Amino acid sequence: MANKPIEPALQGTLQRGKACLRCRKRKMRCDGMKPSCQQCTRAKKADGCEYDDGKGKTRTQILRETIVKLEHRIRELEDPEYVSPSVTLFDPHFHSRSNSSSSSFGSPESSYLSTSQSPFPSDSSPASPPDSWTQLQGMPSPSPASFMPDVYFDDHHTRFQPPLELAQMLLDIFSPHSRQCGLEIHMGTLRDSLTLPVSEQRHPVLMNAIYLWACFISRPEPLSQHEEHYLQHSLEALPEALRSNDKTLDVIQASCLLSLYFLANGRLLEGSYHASAAASLCVQTGLSGRQSAEAQGWSTDAMDSDLKPALNDIRDGERILAFWQVYNLDRCWSVVLRKPCVIPDKADSRQSIHCPWPQDIKDYQSGHIDTRSSLPTIRSFLSGSVSPSSFSVPALRVKASALFASADHLSSKWTSSSKPTTGLNEEMRSLEHTITLFLSTLVSIDQLDAILPEERHSLIMAHTLAHSATIHLHRSFALDDAISFDKSSRASRACISVIKHISDRDFAFLEPIIGPCWWSVADIIIRDLDALERSWPLVDHNELRNDLGILLYAMTSLSTRFPVVAPAVSKVQKCLAPQ
Repeated sequence: MANKPIEPALQGTLQRGKACLRCRKRKMRCDGMKPSCQQCTRAKKADGCEYDDGKGKTRTQILRETIVKLEHRIRELEDPEYVSPSVTLFDPHFHSRSNSSSSSFGSPESSYLSTSQSPFPSDSSPASPPDSWTQLQGMPSPSPASFMPDVYFDDHHTRFQPPLELAQMLLDIFSPHSRQCGLEIHMGTLRDSLTLPVSEQRHPVLMNAIYLWACFISRPEPLSQHEEHYLQHSLEALPEALRSNDKTLDVIQASCLLSLYFLANGRLLEGSYHASAAASLCVQTGLSGRQSAEAQGWSTDAMDSDLKPALNDIRDGERILAFWQVYNLDRCWSVVLRKPCVIPDKADSRQSIHCPWPQDIKDYQSGHIDTRSSLPTIRSFLSGSVSPSSFSVPALRVKASALFASADHLSSKWTSSSKPTTGLNEEMRSLEHTITLFLSTLVSIDQLDAILPEERHSLIMAHTLAHSATIHLHRSFALDDAISFDKSSRASRACISVIKHISDRDFAFLEPIIGPCWWSVADIIIRDLDALERSWPLVDHNELRNDLGILLYAMTSLSTRFPVVAPAVSKVQKCLAPQ
């Protein structure tokens, strides 16, 4: 009697959810008896009588999960582009919704809920309704977790566009760093263009390059995990943008951003490739010889419509600034990569730079564009000519690049097997004089704290490049010439003085090229330290070691943002290690 099953009449009404899974699915009255209820026993389904009591997954549930995982794996093997759901959650109410028989399994789509917090679309990500986006303006630390953007198409070609809220957030992240990337662009106009028809927006090759940098700048935040996504979209958009007649400027600006991204990450070949591509486009489209092109009416067939002049508007200013963005990239990184510059600047008028000195983008907004000077821009500066428009912060940054590249080019003319010629000595003295005059036009390091942040960072870069130019000019002769040895040493200490005025917050806004400049400073200090340690009588070298420690801190801070600096950090650490 004790083992006799309890009759349904004696149980009363079962609580909701206590019936077995088979009875719940068939909407049959269940007596709740275990191990099998009367309904399953009569139907000879006692082995399939299972209860969901919340204590764990049943064998059937586990089997269903295994089958779904195997199905996803098969699809991945059959289709390399298929992306399986990142998170799968078991749906405990699957059985109550299914209309299939108890012996059949539901499809993965019906039995599992696929969720993803990635802000980037995949083939398996469902589109979210437009009204599901939250407003993110003013958020102190934007996170991509709440975004699931869609992919939009137009009749002309496929374009990837994140949702408006996400695009605006990425632009807000990028905007304070635009000058760090060399991109001088009117961010307000760019932001407003997001709501324009697709045909009136900037090309995805540029927009995705900007979004890429926004993710890169966000390191180590979650947003940085999606750099590869925007990098891929920008690279994929390049061929189509090159075929367009009105997107050449976007291609040039995007190529600069892509190049700098690769260079900052230590991917030097890829960075060099895109830098050369941007410089070649500038030469081919005539941006470097702006005055000559205007005199000819810009009538050449090679000139794309978006590069024809439209004076006194922001777009015309962006064309001028785009050329100098490429110039800075071409000149500075050619020194680092030990390769020839692509943009020519020779006495021949067809191969000289006549583009007006760059101004702040706000000056172009107010209609201020300098087109008065017909002299070669850079060659006139190096020869001592002064232009009233050449003292804007962007122009000073360009001058620093010109001095940096000129010093390296001049020193490369000398070989250890021959003595410097009279002509080379004269050129060196002239360039050294130009560097000294240039430094006198800059705001002194002690007064940089009173400058606007974006100008402050550009002036830090200008000071560093000018002193690095002196190092590059003299370091080849330093071992054989005491004067060159002393001048390169003083230039390295001047760079250390600049570093002492860099706050921890400034490191997030410094240009990547400052890292290689600090490499050359480290080489000089290590050389001087080695000379002191070998000298007799012994000389106190604690000051040099302190300078090297300051440099190590700066390079370590920068290497967390730009991996290209990391190898030089190891060299300095080794030098400072206890013997």
